Amino acid sequence: MKCDRCENNAVYSRKYSGESFCSDCFSNSILRKTAKTISKYNMIQNGETVCVAVSGGKDSLALLDALSKMAKNHNFRIHAITIDEGIPGYREEALDIVKEFCVKLGVEHTIYPYNELFGLTLDDSLKQNENDRLSSCSICGTFRRRAMDHAAKQIGASVIATGHNLDDVLQTFIINTLSGDTNKIGWMDPDTSENSLRKIKPFCEIYESEIVFYAFTNDLPFQTEPCPHTNEGIRTEIREFLNKLEGSHSGIKNSMYRSVLKISQIMKDANYKEKTKCTSCGAECTGKICSVCKMIIDLQD
Repeated sequence: MKCDRCENNAVYSRKYSGESFCSDCFSNSILRKTAKTISKYNMIQNGETVCVAVSGGKDSLALLDALSKMAKNHNFRIHAITIDEGIPGYREEALDIVKEFCVKLGVEHTIYPYNELFGLTLDDSLKQNENDRLSSCSICGTFRRRAMDHAAKQIGASVIATGHNLDDVLQTFIINTLSGDTNKIGWMDPDTSENSLRKIKPFCEIYESEIVFYAFTNDLPFQTEPCPHTNEGIRTEIREFLNKLEGSHSGIKNSMYRSVLKISQIMKDANYKEKTKCTSCGAECTGKICSVCKMIIDLQD
């Protein structure tokens, strides 16, 4: 089977579009789609500094690789950051991988540990989480978002880029729907150009399986050991459900994604709230107290 873009042998078949690609043409298709997504949703402007959150997994390292290839031609600068949650036996390997890859790409890299920012590691917070009132993922996610905000401010970035892909978006939508959290559904609009600090997902229209192949075909190093808390939530079950549907009905994820965009915009308009300052730490939020301060109070109670 030949590549649809050139005469080389095809190594990847994109079932939902019926296209076949050789390794180089596949990689170029991912870069083009990423650039198109950035342009469509006004994600990055000329001359900006982009704070790229790199965990050491396939998605974030693939994003760092893609943005490093685009930065010069599209006139923006990137600075990689890694959030160290303090998970023993897990984060150390990822930190080494990210450090080496950033050196290879010639990209600045800074590490932000939880214990320096919040005075406790994830393990410390879990020990304080009596009777499992809060899930480990909700605790970690809240702290990580604040850590990324702090990192962006420190390095002078107006944009934070994460490696979330189309599958992640769909999974998050289902989780928010099942929990009845319409506010968070409204936050899923990929166009954040009106925010003072923009959080972007350049891979939001690309399947996870394609990011995996991009990482392998470009020989990107990445941590294969999953987070020890991965299977504590419902996300893994939802991922398997969606993959099964896609296997039987090719392209169904793309169709669902288009629906998510429409619903997110409706919820965004319906639940709009003026932003204020947290009375405890001064961070921007929509209530009297921000989610991070509330989390710390809940852990201490």
